[in-house]
Order: sequence, then structure tokens, then C-alpha cells
Amino acid sequence: MATISTMPEEEIIERLKVLENDPKMKTESIYSPTATDWPDSRLPFIERHLVYLRAHKTVNPEHYISNLALMIKKR
Repeated sequence: MATISTMPEEEIIERLKVLENDPKMKTESIYSPTATDWPDSRLPFIERHLVYLRAHKTVNPEHYISNLALMIKKR
């Protein structure tokens, strides 16, 4: 599997899965007209963030996931 910036993609996926499985986090899928591989063109939470990290190679994945966790926490 590929490496995004300084972190292997497998590790990024595992960290995103932890967030996705946490009931205290908002991890809904989003509609995307380009998400033709998924039902109702709904891009899953993990794939949505992998797409972003693949497109923005200079973003530090550790910082991104850490900030994401703060932003999606249910309050």
C-alpha cells in the first residue's frame, strides 16, 4: 500500500477507523457526484479523508487526523 507523506496509508486507515467507530464522533458519509463506486454516491468517512490526503501531499497526516478528531467530536 502507498505512503501518504510520512505515514503509511494502512496506519492512516487504522486511525480513521478508530474515529469512525467512536460513538462520540460525527463520521457521516457525504454526497459526492464523483463517488460512483458507493451506493447513492455517498463517499464514506474514511475514503473522504484519504482522498483529501492523497490530493494534498504536503499535509502532515498525524496533524490532520489530530485536528479532525477535535473538529468532529460531538459536544
